[in-house]
Amino acid sequence: MAPVPESAARVFGDGLEGAERFAALLERHGVERGLIGPREVDRLWDRHLLNSAVIGERIPHGARVVDVGSGAGLPGIPLAIARPDLHLMLVEPMARRVDWLDEVIEELDLDVSVLRGRAEEKAIRAEIGTVDVVTARAVAPLAKLAGWCLPLLREGGMMLALKGASARDEVARDMSAVARVGGGEPTVSECGVDLLETPTTVVIVERIRPQASAQQRRRRSAVGVRSKRTG
Repeated sequence: MAPVPESAARVFGDGLEGAERFAALLERHGVERGLIGPREVDRLWDRHLLNSAVIGERIPHGARVVDVGSGAGLPGIPLAIARPDLHLMLVEPMARRVDWLDEVIEELDLDVSVLRGRAEEKAIRAEIGTVDVVTARAVAPLAKLAGWCLPLLREGGMMLALKGASARDEVARDMSAVARVGGGEPTVSECGVDLLETPTTVVIVERIRPQASAQQRRRRSAVGVRSKRTG
């Protein structure tokens, strides 16, 4: 197993033992169950556990958090270990991954719930209601992700999308699409700057208004057409 970085103790605090157990579970079962690629085993800590946990820097104490497309439990499980004050729900559509998440939660004795389904489904949205924070890691391009995640947020809540080097390009490309579904201007931030060799890049989007209905969009479009005719 890859050695535990010194920064892990600072990130996970009292939860370090739990983080080590999660890393061991991923190392033992992650590849055979299709949760991580073979090359990821040697970089579980920096690329996955610490990369996920440090986004807690951006999350208020006691927040209600939904992790969309949780997969192997990233970023949700490391976040739950590092921040036991959070109220976390993991949303995942694939049954075998839901089984994995349930096993991990039981093994690590975490106060986390798992919901099988997709964030865009009406039944899932109804069950979740609205929360303070939605997280997502390697799930979808920003425009599509905003359409799935922002409806789960209360007004003033925020989406934290873990992205790579192309984050700023995605923001420039998808800014108008994010606005159409009720998001404010996306900002690119880094987490774990003093802790990780490569900080985690996060795109932050605040929900500033409800998503416009199809009828409202048609009405706005009609107004725009009339304005052009009379201009």
